[in-house]
Amino acid sequence: MKRLISRLSLALLAGVSGFAVSSAAAQARTVEVDRIVAVVNNEVITALQLRERLEQAMRRLDRQGTELPPREVLERQMLERLIIERAQLQAARDGAIRVDEAMLERSIQRIAENNGLNLAGLREALARDGIPWKRFREEVRTELLLTRLREREVDSRIVVTVAEVDNFSATTPDAFSGREYRLAHILLRAPEGASPEQIEALVARAEGVGQRLAAGEDFASVAAGVSDAPDAMNGGDLGWRSLDRLPALFAEVVGTLGPGEVSPILRSAAGLHIVKLLDLRGGALAGADSVEQTRASHILIRTTEVLSDSEAENRLRGLYERIIHGNADFAELARAHSADLSAAKGGELGWIYPGDTVPEFERAMNALAPGEVSEPVRSPFGWHLIKVHERRVQDVSEERKRAMARAALRERKAEDAFEDWVRQLRDSTYVEYRLEQD
Repeated sequence: MKRLISRLSLALLAGVSGFAVSSAAAQARTVEVDRIVAVVNNEVITALQLRERLEQAMRRLDRQGTELPPREVLERQMLERLIIERAQLQAARDGAIRVDEAMLERSIQRIAENNGLNLAGLREALARDGIPWKRFREEVRTELLLTRLREREVDSRIVVTVAEVDNFSATTPDAFSGREYRLAHILLRAPEGASPEQIEALVARAEGVGQRLAAGEDFASVAAGVSDAPDAMNGGDLGWRSLDRLPALFAEVVGTLGPGEVSPILRSAAGLHIVKLLDLRGGALAGADSVEQTRASHILIRTTEVLSDSEAENRLRGLYERIIHGNADFAELARAHSADLSAAKGGELGWIYPGDTVPEFERAMNALAPGEVSEPVRSPFGWHLIKVHERRVQDVSEERKRAMARAALRERKAEDAFEDWVRQLRDSTYVEYRLEQD
């Protein structure tokens, strides 16, 4: 629910050809003519689209208590985000990635349920925030498209080597201690193949940002005004994360910071970063020696040349309906339909440690209570129904710690790879700015 793309619509409110409009009536009308503020390859972004997204972001920052930067600063920031979003949507379309109506409706239903609402309640909540239902639907569709694009272009290509696991285990022995950090960050993105002069200018810009923070300016406000990260309009807040789920660059510095402290300028392939530790919690529980396991089963339907993505999902949807209405047994359906070696065991996967499965599968599994069955879940392997049987806390052997380290590294590398992919996409996209034109 963080992005929105609307179709181009020009407000032609002055009248219709062939009909006379009195001067008094014309003066009484409020005439708003949309205009183009940017061209992205062969598509346009309009002032109306920019204003809608900007006002939505400003309301969110205001609710967070963040001091708002000047509107023109936020406007430029939001326009850049719309440009990157549009470039990604074009890449998704070129790659034949689609989100059909059935998938969209189920996602909206899950959003409502996750917020303790039915669809009517969700509509009312959105209306109170001034968000039209049609715009919200397109926002969700966009989020689904971008997620599937990232899975295909980035996540599915990540490889973690044995040497990387060895190094992670040696250098971060407390990665699974249970301690969590709440960070905010500012990213100043470097262009692909940046020249020494561009890097020098970027460093000067970062130093200027550091001086503003040292002078007492609000970190969230500065992040909203200058950061190139996708979460800039949330004040750069990354939320609560354990050490293993932090980017490696941040994990290295976070131990040197106390709550409220700001890091020096950090450098990565993506550009320059400034990090603030907002808070920390937990730690020294059973973390390094024990972990929660889940015993689960699944039914997998793979997409093929003759079975489309939508058809695979619909086939699983039919199985799901039979299971939840008590008309079929999960294990029996797994034996009959699952395209996985576990089919012979009724889909039984045994006890699963964190990191054993791909992130999409693990997130869906972790959201289930024992006895529950998920709706269709997409992963790089196809579509799944997941059933959780039970959970337990189990001692972590050295082998399992390595598996957890591998999963943590995979997530870190995916974050870095995605940043790099977005930067390359942005630099290869033709953009014409028209924001300052009348």
